[in-house]
Amino acid sequence: MGASPDWAEIRAEFPALRRWTYLNTATFGQVPRCAVQAVALHFARRDALACSDFLAWFDDADRIRALVARLINASPADIAFIPNAATALGLLLGGLDWRPGDRIVTLESEFPNSIYHPALLSCHGIEFIEVPWEGFWEAVTPNTRLVVVSEVNYITGFRVPLRDAAPELRRRGVLLFVDGTQSAGALRFDARQVAPDMYAVHGYKWLLAPNGAGFMYVHPELRERLMPNVIGWRSHQNWRQVDNLHHGAPVFPAEAEKYEGGMLTFAVLYAMEASLRLILEIGVENIERRVLELAGKVRDVARKLGAQLLSDDSPHYDSPVVAARFAQRPAAELARELARRHVLVSARHDFLRISPHFYNNEEDIARLEQELSCLL
Repeated sequence: MGASPDWAEIRAEFPALRRWTYLNTATFGQVPRCAVQAVALHFARRDALACSDFLAWFDDADRIRALVARLINASPADIAFIPNAATALGLLLGGLDWRPGDRIVTLESEFPNSIYHPALLSCHGIEFIEVPWEGFWEAVTPNTRLVVVSEVNYITGFRVPLRDAAPELRRRGVLLFVDGTQSAGALRFDARQVAPDMYAVHGYKWLLAPNGAGFMYVHPELRERLMPNVIGWRSHQNWRQVDNLHHGAPVFPAEAEKYEGGMLTFAVLYAMEASLRLILEIGVENIERRVLELAGKVRDVARKLGAQLLSDDSPHYDSPVVAARFAQRPAAELARELARRHVLVSARHDFLRISPHFYNNEEDIARLEQELSCLL
């Protein structure tokens, strides 16, 4: 599509929007019709060919891998498919040679994926610390081995300045894990510029894919030393020779696919491919501009209605996630009442979380304002 996408035409790809004012992509993205059709086509192909062409599915997976690489400006060799972002963090935490006294740093109010597993390492003498952004650099001490952050915080919408932070962490020899689940598909990400050690995305939110469709970027330097901790028949470099599979210790491929282990969940990958093509056709720059514009309008409405916002006007909150607290009623109660009126948002820690994507429009925000005005 050109510089000015036809947002009304694009919106027609999402049938649920005919019945719902959907401002809840930070929970689930709406899956477009083209992605649903891609799943149906996969199963029709299975029926027609009785799975006799299953090796060709892996060629398709490589095509999808190339689309992911294009989305984040990486090499296809850097990309592995994962079922969720927690899997990627587990791979990283399980593959490092931890020593007592090592430190892991994350930010306050992180998603539990970024907290639970690192916290459990404390029984092995690993120090795990959660800090506000204002105290981040003070917390990154010489014994810090790993920083775990979400690019966009799932509650507040806080956006970590990765382009500034990542080079400094690399200079200090600290590994960086970034969860991009709340940003990929809505905001631009350049893997070559940021160069995190690992970047993981579960695509069921802003990438508009089904649950179970995700990917991770693994930096080439990390791949050289990070052993897979899920080993399967595709862990050996010549796994495509299915008529004569290797028996014995595997020789790992150099590419990130060595972390995939076994069979892929092709149905959801085909759906993710269709959504990726839609996103790339619209243009991530156009999408980012649109979602930030809509999020700004949501903040304006919230302020007009007297809300306390968990954000300020700094670039740290240039994200599509808006958190607003209304003193008149609890957030969970407001979310339930809005849902009764077919307006979907979510409640997180007594804040209403409102998260528009490119398929939303100004009429959705006007409807939100109208219904909130009636409820407050």
